[in-house]
Amino acid sequence: MTNPKVKPLTNFQESDFEGLREEQPLTAAESYQALLRSLRRKNGFNLLFVRCSPVQADEIIRRVSQDLPNKNIQVLQLDSETDNLYEKIVDLPNYTNLNILFVRGLENALLRYEEAESEGYFLSSQSPVYGGTWAGVPKILGYLNLSRERFERQFPFTLVFLLPEFALRYFIRRASDFFDWYSGVYEFPTDKDILEREIRRLVYLDGDLDTYKQFTPQQRQEKLAEIKAYLSDSPSLDPVQASELWHKKGLIHAMGKEYEQAIASYDKALEIKPDDHDAWNYRGVALDDLGRFAEAIASYDKALEIKPDDHEAWYNRGFALDDLGRFAEAIASYYKALEIKPDDHEAWYGRGFALGNLGRFAEAIASFDRALEIKPDYHEAWNNRGIALGNLGRFEEEIASFDKALEFKPDDHQAWYNRGFALGNLGRFAEAIASYDKALEIKPDCHQAWYGRGFALGNLGRLEEAIASFDKALEFKPDDHQAWYNRGFALDDLGRFEEAIASYDRALEI
Repeated sequence: MTNPKVKPLTNFQESDFEGLREEQPLTAAESYQALLRSLRRKNGFNLLFVRCSPVQADEIIRRVSQDLPNKNIQVLQLDSETDNLYEKIVDLPNYTNLNILFVRGLENALLRYEEAESEGYFLSSQSPVYGGTWAGVPKILGYLNLSRERFERQFPFTLVFLLPEFALRYFIRRASDFFDWYSGVYEFPTDKDILEREIRRLVYLDGDLDTYKQFTPQQRQEKLAEIKAYLSDSPSLDPVQASELWHKKGLIHAMGKEYEQAIASYDKALEIKPDDHDAWNYRGVALDDLGRFAEAIASYDKALEIKPDDHEAWYNRGFALDDLGRFAEAIASYYKALEIKPDDHEAWYGRGFALGNLGRFAEAIASFDRALEIKPDYHEAWNNRGIALGNLGRFEEEIASFDKALEFKPDDHQAWYNRGFALGNLGRFAEAIASYDKALEIKPDCHQAWYGRGFALGNLGRLEEAIASFDKALEFKPDDHQAWYNRGFALDDLGRFEEAIASYDRALEI
């Protein structure tokens, strides 16, 4: 068996990477033996690169530690926040006595940059993509490019970078000065059984939407990097596996509110598997979250072409139609969802919301009641039920409905405001003020509550306080003509006529 060919220390191009792969189609066992021989004989500073999957990295470290018991071996695990590898290494205890240092997890720090370049994401105004090329280099690679001589002087041992393919390629492109010092690249083709097991874990066992919502940014980045590691191993993937991984990647992006990246991932999944109704549905949700409601509806329609009984897609479609003010169509969409899943409390709620916007208040109340039969603690339904009751003049029932909403969510400033408004309609102004004050404790910039409070104070003859309250409303919403008008009215009652006229004039300007 021959060693892998080692390239002279010159500038390494991606085309050379392909050539290296074609010249040495070694098995994983052959690559391991070649790596092991190299680690046995090398002394002093050396750089080795191993292209492998995350699970293979675990196995390589385990086997090398077992096969080279006389070597002082350590593992350095990097995360997405790592900027300076040199400092990470010198922080290791007794690092000068090392023989081999395995470096893992560099892909976590590279993923967003690699994707920004290859897929054209605009991540922020501080990190733009120009013409498809990342405007900067990740800090960790920038430091490596500038520090290679210091690495050689300071670290008399072999550094072994364990990287998935996408990270190795990006490393070559963006840290070529450092990479030029390499003395070996070893490839570990992924075993089909291992790949299948790992993809099953990533797709089905490693979490659901609720789990992803709880991820920290670092956890999310690490999970995305792991998925991308397997996606970049394209020769070993079959189309179904690739589609599942892209789909999962989209979900994780979406839970991190990275909606553009989520849509791009769903699009990749749908290129491979156009009949994935779930991907069309979740793509619609991401578009909806971006405010692109018409596109979201088109995506839901694609999901429903494939799976007409997908109640989630019908519900989501109704939600998007609501956002566009197309309430009659939204009601029809919610009705379809309810035909399929009659106990969908969110669809009953959405239907009630759309009916209320059409002025069909009695029907809206009936719909909210159905939602509350299924989910009695649904505070949004209690709140909107109260609004519908108020529009029918049923003020006592309205207040009772707001009280139920506040029983389940005491910090709902909107319910406190609505309750104050209903109390005002009954002439119970002191109670109304107390309710508005509760709303303002929770949301001090709620201009409607400041206005309602001012109106109630005016009706109690507390005119100076009323004017102060209107002034607060106008601080947060200067174009509130009603606040300007009622402020003028209070000033008028105090005999401050010039100020009153100025306030009326502002109301008329608006």
